[in-house]
Amino acid sequence: MVTTRTTIENPILNSPYDAPTRCFRFDGDGITDEILDQRRASEFFVAVPAPRKKSGKQQQEIDFLDVSTERVEPNQLINRIRSQVDRWRDFGYPGITPTTRALLHHWRDPDRERRLFFCQLEALETAIYLTEAAAKSNDVWIENAVREANDEANPGLYRIAHKMATGTGKTVVMAMLIAWHTLNKVSDPKDRRFGDAFLVVCPGITIRDRLRVLLPSDPNNYYRELDLVPADRFADLGAAKVVITNFHAFKQRERLSAPKTTKQVLLPKGDTAGVFTETPDQMVRRVLRDLGTKRQIVVLNDEAHHCYRRKPAPDDGDMTTTGDDLAELKGEDKTEAKKRDEEARIWLSGLEAIQRKVGVRAIHDLSATPFFLKGSGWPEGTLFPWVVSDFGLIDAIEAGLVKIPRVPVDDDAASPDLPTFRNLWFHIRDDLPKRGRKTLQDEGAIEPKLPAALQGALHSLYGNYEQSFIRWRALNELGQSVTSTPPVFIVVCNNTMVSKLVVDYIAGWEKPQPNGETIVVPGALPLFSNERGGQWRDRAYSILIDSTQLESGEGMSDAFKAVAGREIQEFKAEYMARFPGRDAEQLTDEDLLREVMNTVGKPGKLGEAIRCVVSVSMLTEGWDANTVTHILGVRAFGTQLLCEQVVGRGLRRRSYVVDDDTGHFLPEYAEVYGIPFSFIPAAGQGQDPPKPKAVHRVRALPERIDTEITFPHVIGYRYEIPDERLDAEFGPDSQLVLSAEDVPTQTEVSGVVGEIEIHTLDDLRRVRPQQIAFTIAKELLDRYFRTIPNE
Repeated sequence: MVTTRTTIENPILNSPYDAPTRCFRFDGDGITDEILDQRRASEFFVAVPAPRKKSGKQQQEIDFLDVSTERVEPNQLINRIRSQVDRWRDFGYPGITPTTRALLHHWRDPDRERRLFFCQLEALETAIYLTEAAAKSNDVWIENAVREANDEANPGLYRIAHKMATGTGKTVVMAMLIAWHTLNKVSDPKDRRFGDAFLVVCPGITIRDRLRVLLPSDPNNYYRELDLVPADRFADLGAAKVVITNFHAFKQRERLSAPKTTKQVLLPKGDTAGVFTETPDQMVRRVLRDLGTKRQIVVLNDEAHHCYRRKPAPDDGDMTTTGDDLAELKGEDKTEAKKRDEEARIWLSGLEAIQRKVGVRAIHDLSATPFFLKGSGWPEGTLFPWVVSDFGLIDAIEAGLVKIPRVPVDDDAASPDLPTFRNLWFHIRDDLPKRGRKTLQDEGAIEPKLPAALQGALHSLYGNYEQSFIRWRALNELGQSVTSTPPVFIVVCNNTMVSKLVVDYIAGWEKPQPNGETIVVPGALPLFSNERGGQWRDRAYSILIDSTQLESGEGMSDAFKAVAGREIQEFKAEYMARFPGRDAEQLTDEDLLREVMNTVGKPGKLGEAIRCVVSVSMLTEGWDANTVTHILGVRAFGTQLLCEQVVGRGLRRRSYVVDDDTGHFLPEYAEVYGIPFSFIPAAGQGQDPPKPKAVHRVRALPERIDTEITFPHVIGYRYEIPDERLDAEFGPDSQLVLSAEDVPTQTEVSGVVGEIEIHTLDDLRRVRPQQIAFTIAKELLDRYFRTIPNE
């Protein structure tokens, strides 16, 4: 049975810089092409376009993907807060400090060279309203509601969360929060609402390194690069102390080294810590060392959905009443849920230790997906109840801030089930190697034979990628491409065994010969093949990454190093060629692969030539390559959150040039296979975005950097009065009396005929005494004190 389905040519309805005024209407079957002249209310729902093929078993297995009116529920707290913030904004922001008013005026200036997105401003306005104005507007109920939510989920901590879709600029919001707190604290050190000591916590090393732009001392800091602080207040940012860390730093480290046998003898049975491990207070001192003696710090949690407390089961053992279904999970789903819970425990326990030791003034959470997952003890997909602002993925798509993800909705397979390439895992999971079989070292070289459905998905998606690549290369040769690096294809696998087979199939592999030698077999997808002329390329087009191991900072497993050994050596050789004189051996393998991964899509960097990334497990959050155009999932996706997290790696736009006719961005698309997810069923073919306006930046040559001359951004001048005081002694001879004998005060003028007129000196009588004194002092200075002394 073929069902009709809504298709939308251009889903971008709103300007990215103004409050949304239009949205598409959803009904019981999903999205419609009807446009409503209103802003979309904050709602919780799973919005996936219904595929034309449906059937029993598979449809039941992924029932969470169905769209129905029963699953759409408004977020009452967020909508009420949004209404009050809108009203407060319309009235001109009453009840705020002069410093905050100056910042809002600076951020909202329509003539800014780089305007801020509405969603960024709204998140800040919400935080400002709750801190400075809500109580004055009789909206104490907001703080009460948020505190009640925190008392249940985060006792002792006061967290407020901002939901912002991937690619909408959460890091900019964090910089604005730091500037707002710091400048207010400098203006009024006694105001307890603000702080100048900040701890920024994130999930991994990649994000930690990227967040250096939040340090006022960093050469590329956002405050200067994005003009987030008025020039005359920039020096005040120096008062801010900022520490950036990944949550792994909250682990209590081994303080004293000792053999395992010694610990077994000295420690009580089952005790793994004791005198050999840090206490919570020692951990806090280590993490906050750079904050000195600062107390009552402000915490910014990036990707804050990783930070939560698992809801305990009720006393009666009824697991269903809390949504705690961890016991029902199996295999990799259960392993992942336990791992998530442990990471969340470490993160939240670390914040609690900081609260006890030095105090926490405020916690600002930022996340695109602040939801509880299955196995957390909370009903799956529950929004964190302390979320106070919401600009989700649908809002971001309708504002053109992100690429539009597109998934298969139909195919010509004989099966009436869901499209094969949409729910790929159900067709291939039984034919792929499982974790826990022989180790990779024991397997030796394995011919990469993939299940037919997986091969078909790779070649189908690759065919579309090939068209995108050819178009990019043609535009790049003409100098008209938005990016100088190629589009990127990513594959997310469930374990190292599967990812190794996939990368070998895509990029090539070494086949043993009877004589003991090996030959390089080219990859099946030519644009991704690392083989050329029977040898490995000097610069790889495809790489294999285990982002989980890289992000923890605890090193990669020997099994993974065995798989990636050749690539690591090739990147070391390239590193030495790019940076003569540097010792590549000083870099760890983890540092090198992290550098490659983090620079995918960035010209002049190690990762600039990469076209395909094959990832073990989930790709790193915070990986900000904006050249990703194609995504393939080769793993199970049991929740909508997991879908959005993977798809989020491909949502960042390539171009932010506004169309002159509409004032909107032009649509960009990301093609997605194997991930049962999509928000808007867009039918557009996509357009090559306009090339950004040329920006010419003048830089000093590296060898002459010490002679670089910088010019300040001058906004005005002021006189600096010397500290020395000039005293005068006046006597009788110092007085000068003026009368009409010296200067007439009235003059009569007349013509031959006509009226007579009297001219007076009344205008001199209106001169203020201070002005007269200043004029006399100037005359004295010019006459007697400007003589150049003899040398």
